[in-house]
Order: sequence, then structure tokens, then C-alpha cells
Amino acid sequence: MTVFEILKFNRELINRLCRIGFKPEDCRFIDLYSDYERMKNAGEKVTYIVSHLSSKYGISERKVYDVKKRFEKHCTTDAV
Repeated sequence: MTVFEILKFNRELINRLCRIGFKPEDCRFIDLYSDYERMKNAGEKVTYIVSHLSSKYGISERKVYDVKKRFEKHCTTDAV
């Protein structure tokens, strides 16, 4: 299967994701955000979580905050 065929087959889903501000690189951060939620639910402080995840995933603390903000954003009704 080609990239074009995959895009064409998933066009509606991709368009909805684009309308809510999805970035393809967000897929890389699913595990990071899952770890963030687990640690937050365990009562850890946000600054500690961000520092830990920054080290664990080899990205800047600013990037962790950016991912957190983007993943916590509610979807628009347009995307439903």
C-alpha cells in the first residue's frame, strides 16, 4: 500500500484531526502523556513530573509543557 492510498482511505479522519489542531508528531508523545497522567493521579507535583519526563524522553521541559497543554485541550464540535 502506498502513502497516497493510506491518505485517501483515511481522508475524513485526517481532515477532522487537522481541524482540531492535530500535529502528526503528536503520536510520538502518547506514551509521555500517559506517564504524565499516571504520575499526576499518583499525586506527584507537575514540576517534578515535567522534569522527570523531560529526562526520560530526551526532550526539553518546555516541550513537555507544550504537549501537556495540547493534549488537555478539548476538541471542537467541528471534530465530532
